[in-house]
Amino acid sequence: MPNPVDPIALTADLVRCKSVTPAEGGALQLLESVLSEAGFDCTRVDRNGIANLFARWGRKGANRRFGFNGHTDVVPVGDENAWTVDPFGAEIRDGFLWGRGATDMKSGVAAFVAAACDFVADTPPDGAILIAITGDEEADALDGTTALLDWMDANGESMTHCLVGEPTSPNHMGEAMKIGRRGSMTAFFTFTGVQGHSAYPDRARNPCTAMAQLMHTLASRPLDDGTDHFDPSTLAIVTMDTGNGATNVIPAQCKATVNIRFNDSHTGADLSQWLTDTAGAVAQAAGIKIDTRIKISGESFITPPGELSDLIGRAVQAETGHTPELSTSGGTSDARFVKNHCPVVEFGLVGKTMHQVDEKVPTADITTLKSIYRRILADYFAT
Repeated sequence: MPNPVDPIALTADLVRCKSVTPAEGGALQLLESVLSEAGFDCTRVDRNGIANLFARWGRKGANRRFGFNGHTDVVPVGDENAWTVDPFGAEIRDGFLWGRGATDMKSGVAAFVAAACDFVADTPPDGAILIAITGDEEADALDGTTALLDWMDANGESMTHCLVGEPTSPNHMGEAMKIGRRGSMTAFFTFTGVQGHSAYPDRARNPCTAMAQLMHTLASRPLDDGTDHFDPSTLAIVTMDTGNGATNVIPAQCKATVNIRFNDSHTGADLSQWLTDTAGAVAQAAGIKIDTRIKISGESFITPPGELSDLIGRAVQAETGHTPELSTSGGTSDARFVKNHCPVVEFGLVGKTMHQVDEKVPTADITTLKSIYRRILADYFAT
């Protein structure tokens, strides 16, 4: 029987790969080697310069095909002088493994790869295990998981259920799993009036006044009261800019941006219409022009509690003693793409230090996460 894959050592090896998005950094090459040695059929699914890896153990089209999804790209380290460790050194100290990507989410990828490799060696399942890992989650996500799913569709590959290994717990291991995510969209407004002297405002058309009015109107309206599985939707003003350094000049133009995180009582299209209509009304009243550009990063979605969440919850409780809360909090993840393919739930580590200086993960949690994923596979194929 092959030696078990050490998820801590694999996490450390991945952290040493400088895969700052969109660089591959050797991370997917490393995983392809580990998975191939365990008997997985591996295919690189690169698109537009983005590296992606698909791996399958078992027969294509098997009755049950459990999938794992994750990413190996990481955000930049920021000010390297602010770190107390080498961001890519993977130092193990005080019970933690330190480095960029240690939490988000090279440890999650290492844990599910290690669990899958050991499981197929010890208990070859009657079915297939599919692993889809992208190098484009932290950036635009245009050619990452979407490219993998497009390739799978074109090549007759599919998952019956999928687990995304993102960090999901706020404070302690096993605290929460995510059964859905809020939608996310950003609206960019450009206000164009008529420049003039601030002493003669009647001779100008002030876009700043219209900007203030529109921002107040948008921010003061409650979007909803929340739904069964989601908190109330939120709108945040994230920037207002004039670029005007003169106190005696009314500028001709200014800009503002808002970000909305919305639940399943809305669609991106409905909110876009509201934003556009509201901006149009303010523009007409102020006698200026407002150009509105909207980017929808993802719609809200929910995987109803049931077979998949119950499976994960039982495994987490067995390994940690905690029953995870069913959550929809946080930002977006690649689960927003997978949900169009099959039922998807996210479960992973505590996310406290992700994207921070001195990012770190308890080494004991990596081992526990591998055990949880291994139990999930055993229970899934046992039924």
